[in-house]
Amino acid sequence: MIHVLGKKSSLLNQFISEVRDVNIQQDSMRFRRNLERIGEIFAYELSKKLNWEKKEVTTSLGVAECEVLKEQPVIATILRAGLPLHQGILNYFDKAENAFVSAYRKHHKDGRFDVQVEYMSSPELDGKTLIISDPMIATGLSMKLACKELTQKGLPVHTHIVTILASMQGLDYLKKNLLNDKFTVWVGYVDDELTAKAFIVPGLGDAGDLAFGSK
Repeated sequence: MIHVLGKKSSLLNQFISEVRDVNIQQDSMRFRRNLERIGEIFAYELSKKLNWEKKEVTTSLGVAECEVLKEQPVIATILRAGLPLHQGILNYFDKAENAFVSAYRKHHKDGRFDVQVEYMSSPELDGKTLIISDPMIATGLSMKLACKELTQKGLPVHTHIVTILASMQGLDYLKKNLLNDKFTVWVGYVDDELTAKAFIVPGLGDAGDLAFGSK
């Protein structure tokens, strides 16, 4: 299942327009905050698909029956670009455990690149709901490798992939190599073009550099 939230008009569209804007991008604090706000919107939307239960809550005047999450998800991100988006999701799932995967593109002289995973830290995942975020899905390879790396800690009952922008090619790759009925993808916009160097067009540029400075 793939949900493209940008198809419906909402504040999400406003925030995405700002993270794409080359003028607003010059303010790295504003850029990070917008990624965080986008993460909060994704967290709210996907929370509707989680399991809820009734709970009696004692107020100063009586007892109220409320709905609360039945269990907390595990929130994961791909370092470093995913950190602000991850923080936005964590703002809403504030009791959740967290996981981190470090992945980067290792470029070769002929222009090719491999995606390398160097580090992973995660709680046990067996039987849990996993939410993994990355601002952009270009080729889809980083997300596939990150999800594979996380399975060392067990198999989630369901995995929600959160991304702001994705290429059609990247989503097609994930459909063929990762997605099944235990995965849901939440994406803001899908861009049609992916360059020979695997940059999404129009995209937004390098989210990690825009958020934290050039490497």
